Amino acid sequence: MNPLDIPPAAIVGQLIVGLINGSFYALLSLGLAIIFGLLHIVNFAHGALYMVGAFIAWALLQYLGLGYWWALLIVPLVTAVLGMLAERTMLRRLQGLDPVYALLLTFGLALVLEGAFRLAFGATGQPYASPLSGGFALPFAYLPAYRIWVIVASMLVCFATWWFVERTRFGATLRAAHENPSLVRTFGIRVPLLLTLTYGLGVGLAGLAGVMAAPIYQVSPLMGSDLIVVVFAVVVIGGMGSIIGSIVSGFGLGVIEGLTRLLLPDASGIVVFVVMLLVLAFKPAGLFGRGDL
Repeated sequence: MNPLDIPPAAIVGQLIVGLINGSFYALLSLGLAIIFGLLHIVNFAHGALYMVGAFIAWALLQYLGLGYWWALLIVPLVTAVLGMLAERTMLRRLQGLDPVYALLLTFGLALVLEGAFRLAFGATGQPYASPLSGGFALPFAYLPAYRIWVIVASMLVCFATWWFVERTRFGATLRAAHENPSLVRTFGIRVPLLLTLTYGLGVGLAGLAGVMAAPIYQVSPLMGSDLIVVVFAVVVIGGMGSIIGSIVSGFGLGVIEGLTRLLLPDASGIVVFVVMLLVLAFKPAGLFGRGDL
């Protein structure tokens, strides 16, 4: 397709779609980057916890009558607690062992969670009503209100998380607890508790992404497994453990993927992996791989 023949409405539409997908790529890869950068855990359960977050939001609405805005507050806390329990009861027992053991454990946990939800709810998706109706009419496109909210809110969450880890005293303590735990203990700080909170923060972001995704995609047991491979590619492109790399790569790759649908629709499903191969060929550490958390 000739790019000059593409109508402006189609370009804007795909940019919005790309930014929406990029919002979820950024939120999920941000949580993965925090967990890997501070704990050196490749958390394959991240996609499953994203799915769990969406299902908790759906259950709050169906059984308790608590809508989307309550779910935005409750679900990240619940998923964070679930993650911290997993870290305390399972992952902590693997400290000092090869990281591949934690990878296999989280991969198994993801399969168990996905299988349990498929058994309980089936493979079909559950609808979740959008909390915002209407939108903004531009001369050449219509922008749905909820999708604009998702893009803006995810950017704010990503910036707030970056600021928290990089610019606050507590964030500096988290990084120090990973880099030099013996020194941090001398100040009377409970390092194991900090590491547990770090894991909770990472999976809490996955739960938040699940709530935000519920009105856009159907709430399905497969929604996490469909997304996690792409999110890991985003993390690799940005640089393993790099917060800013995850944010920039997440939104950037979402836009690239969206625009590819206009020019080469058949290639939109692989463009992220093509970019990953190119980045690894020329900069194996990722685009922001040299930056520390």
